[in-house]
Amino acid sequence: MANLFGDQLVKAGLVKKDQLNKAKKSKHRQKKADRNVEFVNEAAESARQAAAEKAARDLELNLRHKEELERKAIQAQIRQLVEMNRLPREEGDIGYNFQDGSLVRKIFVSPEVHAILTRGALAIVRYDGGYEVIPSVVAEKIRLRDPGCIVSQTAVQEESAPEDDPYADYKVPDDLMW
Repeated sequence: MANLFGDQLVKAGLVKKDQLNKAKKSKHRQKKADRNVEFVNEAAESARQAAAEKAARDLELNLRHKEELERKAIQAQIRQLVEMNRLPREEGDIGYNFQDGSLVRKIFVSPEVHAILTRGALAIVRYDGGYEVIPSVVAEKIRLRDPGCIVSQTAVQEESAPEDDPYADYKVPDDLMW
C-alpha cells in the first residue's frame, strides 16, 4: 500500500523518484535499528542477570569459606585449651562411668581424680577420638565455643541443709561403689 501511495505522489509530481527511494531506505534502516535495539536490550538484560547470579553464588561461597575458617579457628582454640589444661594421664584403678550421647563410657582414674570428678571440679571432654579430664573452669570456656565437646560435667552442688533437718549429722556419699 505504501508503494501505491508513493507511486501516486511521483505521478502527481509532488516528489521525485530519488526522494521516494531515500525515504524507503530510511524507513527500512529505522526498522532494522529498532530490531537490533530489542536484541541488544535482551542480551544486556541476560548478561546483567548472569552477573547478578554469579555475584550471589560468589557471596554464598565466600560465606561458606568464612564459616569454615571460623569453625577451624574455634577447633584450634579448643585443642589448645585441652592440651594446655588436661590432667596428666595416670592409669588409675577406679572406673568412672559417664554418658557420651546414648552410650555409657568408662575411664580409669586415680581415687583423688575420681573424688574431684564427682564433686564437679573436673570435667571430661571428647578429644582426638578419646577423652581427657580438664578443670571445670576450662570446660566452661570450651562450652562457650562448642558445647558438643563437653561430654561429662557434674554440676557443683551447694551444700545447704535446712536448719531442722534430722539427718544433718549423717553424711551421704556421692559415689557409691557396688
